[in-house]
Amino acid sequence: MSNEQKEPLVVPAHIAIIMDGNGRWAKKRGLPRNAGHRQGAKTLENICDYCQKIGVRYVTIYAFSTENWKRPQEEINTIMDMLRNYLKEASKQTRRNVRLLFLGDRAPLASDIRQLMNQAEKDSAGNTGMTLCIAVNYGGRAEIVRAARSLARLAAQGDLAPDEIGEQLFSEHLYTRGIPSPDLLIRPSGELRVSNFLLWQLAYTEFVFMDVLWPDFSPLHLDQAIAQYAKRNRRFGGI
Repeated sequence: MSNEQKEPLVVPAHIAIIMDGNGRWAKKRGLPRNAGHRQGAKTLENICDYCQKIGVRYVTIYAFSTENWKRPQEEINTIMDMLRNYLKEASKQTRRNVRLLFLGDRAPLASDIRQLMNQAEKDSAGNTGMTLCIAVNYGGRAEIVRAARSLARLAAQGDLAPDEIGEQLFSEHLYTRGIPSPDLLIRPSGELRVSNFLLWQLAYTEFVFMDVLWPDFSPLHLDQAIAQYAKRNRRFGGI
């Protein structure tokens, strides 16, 4: 028997995930796309539990983009109903000591979903374990424009001089204020793009693209992505 021991994981503090491939997973099985989203939700719960177990401090997931409104209404309704049901059971996250935050423009969402989001954030605010950031009706460009408008209003009111605006101040006007930038971005499904996700925050993030559809993504795949991350030399522009 081998005496070799498994190398310990070099765990990133913050992992961002683009949960891609739900529809293709369902199509491959002759199922409606909604079945893929439901299976993807189960995968998310499994992966979040595993991230918490191995010591990841922040997980940010791309649940619904500003572009996803172009999808068939039935599919949008399914995603929103799943979000609604998740929020109604958000007390589970409190029991797990998980803090919930929601990124994105909430205005177009149904009023009950907005209320549930606010309540989930309030109820979990004191939790000291992993923080789960869920991007809903989120777009990276829209987030940057929103921050620029906020700073422009302050400048127009005379409360801020343009020369005072720097990267730190700009970051404080993003949805992710107070959250460190992701160390690792994982995108399953074989696609090789970031799809308007966290454009400001990903400046020095390590990317891992994987040829597995999100509903099939497992803790083993996460370990493989983290193993790739651990081999990277993160110089942040230095030597």
